[in-house]
Amino acid sequence: MKRTKSIHKDYKVHEAFFDDIISNFDSKGEHFGNQDRNSLKLFDLNGKTVNVKSFRVPNFINQVAYRFFRKSKAQRSFEYGNWLKSLNIGTPQPLAYYEYKSLLLFKKSYYISEQQDCDLTYRELTTDFNYPDYDNILRAFTRFTYKLHEKDVHFLDHSPGNTLIKKTGDSYEFYLVDLNRMEFKDLDFETRIKNFSKLTTHKPMIETMSDEYAKCSGEDYNKVFNLMWSYTEAFQNRYHRKRRLKNKLKFWKKS
Repeated sequence: MKRTKSIHKDYKVHEAFFDDIISNFDSKGEHFGNQDRNSLKLFDLNGKTVNVKSFRVPNFINQVAYRFFRKSKAQRSFEYGNWLKSLNIGTPQPLAYYEYKSLLLFKKSYYISEQQDCDLTYRELTTDFNYPDYDNILRAFTRFTYKLHEKDVHFLDHSPGNTLIKKTGDSYEFYLVDLNRMEFKDLDFETRIKNFSKLTTHKPMIETMSDEYAKCSGEDYNKVFNLMWSYTEAFQNRYHRKRRLKNKLKFWKKS
């Protein structure tokens, strides 16, 4: 099995440490977060916490695709993270990525970044409407999303768990995680508004974000709200159709 790696130039001094935690990933480190799809672990580096995401082995078709035709999720996460940092957009500091490949197939990959402390994620805003300074946080998040769009960043996984929020004084800082699905291009108005469709099912949140995005963009509030709510409903309808189909397939398999 061939191993390849790329380490940020400012962290080459820690190459031996990175080699060790990847080689011994199964036996070292502290489990962190949801382990359903990929494995996340935390490691201590001279008092600084390092986050390692181990991507599961892809299906056979993608093993071929990632081996010869596409960049791996780990490589994309590393490159996109560095690009976001160059644009002054918050994301945990990228440190390195590692890949394991056979002659014909792609196997495992790992993305290493600094662990980012935060006070909450966007998800908490969808469940706790009495969170302190709620309206200001939601509006600041909307301005952050507008900043992404103005800098030609289309975050395809703009969903509740993928933005970390940290309070600094009287303001808020936002950090994107789960970076492997992004596009960098000029975004038209509809694409910008559709980018909000996965964030919430709650109309009052859509109203607030529409109001703030209208102020940022100079667009008419009703135009922004009607489109944002339409895309939100369409996404929810697709999501629930998929869930119903999956439940039917599970039922058929059991029977």
